[in-house]
Amino acid sequence: MSSHPAVDARVQGDEGRRSPYAARSFRLRALLILWPAFVLAGVLEALVFVVVDPSQLHWFGGEAIEWPRTTVYSITFFIIWGAIATSGAITELLEPPGR
Repeated sequence: MSSHPAVDARVQGDEGRRSPYAARSFRLRALLILWPAFVLAGVLEALVFVVVDPSQLHWFGGEAIEWPRTTVYSITFFIIWGAIATSGAITELLEPPGR
């Protein structure tokens, strides 16, 4: 058994209740996934829209997208952010416990 209180709280946490250590750990892991994904999504969106003009985008059937530029930028940002965050979350899930 460890002598460190945070480790003891994690190991001996109540079965029906999450320990404060586990909640802090989840917040930290979420931050470690979402913040780099946010920064990278901003960079990738800037690189995409340097090359692509949002007013010239078309749906798969050939119809032009009639949304304002800011809407296209926002939706694209959230799609990219979600994809990168999902990749980071899957990596975190595959990480062996105890690291």
